Amino acid sequence: MYSPRSPEPYFVPTGEHPLWDEALAAVNRDLAATLPEQRPLCLVSYSTHDAEQVFVALANGEAHGDSLPPVTSAERALGDVADAAQETVMECLWKVWPVCTEHGLGMHVAPDSGRPSWWCAGGGHPGEPAHAPAAVGELEPVPGPRQSKRERRKGRTARRKG
Repeated sequence: MYSPRSPEPYFVPTGEHPLWDEALAAVNRDLAATLPEQRPLCLVSYSTHDAEQVFVALANGEAHGDSLPPVTSAERALGDVADAAQETVMECLWKVWPVCTEHGLGMHVAPDSGRPSWWCAGGGHPGEPAHAPAAVGELEPVPGPRQSKRERRKGRTARRKG
């Protein structure tokens, strides 16, 4: 979590940490697809006496969880940023994110999966095994609320008259 020695965070400019920027862009695609009302996440930094600590934050700079570990590879950066983003979204917005559309369960980054993927534990019933619905950055948009037959009929009628 934040260091008490780092009083003022700053928004990290794009390009300062290219692998984290690339990973955050992928995670923001998932955020836009599944929580379209949410503004994109960003990176914020707190400098301590001996090091910089970077966090994934909401657009207003609010973050939760641990700082990102040093980058060792693009795949590792993607998994770390996805984990940190999930922690921030869930703790700051009090929303389970992302959610498996098939089971309605919260997903997590699959451990040791090569290219990081979102992993769902399944429905908990025989025949409903765990699965990875999508790679990080490739979640499908969540369908909007369904209209009732009356609302659909009203819309068709209005289009015919107009």
